Amino acid sequence: MRLGKILSLGILFAGFAFSNLASADEHNFMTVYKTPYCGCCTGWAEAMSKAGYSVKIIDLEDLSEIKQLSSVTDELAGCHTAVFGKYILEGHVPLEAIDKLISEKPDIRGIAAPGMPAGSLGMGYDENARYDVYAFSEDMSQKPTLFYQAGN
Repeated sequence: MRLGKILSLGILFAGFAFSNLASADEHNFMTVYKTPYCGCCTGWAEAMSKAGYSVKIIDLEDLSEIKQLSSVTDELAGCHTAVFGKYILEGHVPLEAIDKLISEKPDIRGIAAPGMPAGSLGMGYDENARYDVYAFSEDMSQKPTLFYQAGN
């Protein structure tokens, strides 16, 4: 049963990742995977919509398979995972870090704001909140590196 669930999620996830890559405007569309009970994840997705992104939300009871398929380690985990073009956005990533990602187009798997940083989008937004966003690779062959510092 577990293998079937993983395969189903893998197909689901691959399909949405492919549709993101095939999108006419890959810088506008993201799919957010979250639990149905998380208000801060909904707040982050709403902030993305208000910023002009087209957001599809998929509620799942268990995000562990999505995180595994996304190369997100426990150290990098936030409370939701988004697929954005070829990138993963893990947790409460700020708009400025997404802008930097779009501008620089680095050869990475994604960026992560680990945990649930106070003052981040969806977490009582405060433009002066200080927290770090890390870049990570698909195979984790390299240690995550600092990508962006919010509040600086």
